Amino acid sequence: MILVKFFTMPSGGLTGFRMSGHADAGEAGTDIVCAAVSSAAYLTANGITEILHVNAQIDVADGEMYLSILPRDVPACHDFLAAFKLHMLGLEEQYPKNIKVSYTEV
Repeated sequence: MILVKFFTMPSGGLTGFRMSGHADAGEAGTDIVCAAVSSAAYLTANGITEILHVNAQIDVADGEMYLSILPRDVPACHDFLAAFKLHMLGLEEQYPKNIKVSYTEV
């Protein structure tokens, strides 16, 4: 199962996320849940760093991604992170055995 944990501020703003695990929804290379999650996560990370030019902390390993921004960058990154969260919630609804979304306050 892919676990996606969003980091939230007390005000509700998103400061990043941590993903880990594998969807196990198909053979490697044909797993559509994994492909959807990975593609959306990279789009979000690249949009924040390359389009918005925000200096985010990003760590990537096999089956894992971590992205964190400073509180001052929350307004600039809001749309990318909100869209990513919306997409993950939609995937969780479609594939509840393969992805789980949660939140932790920072």
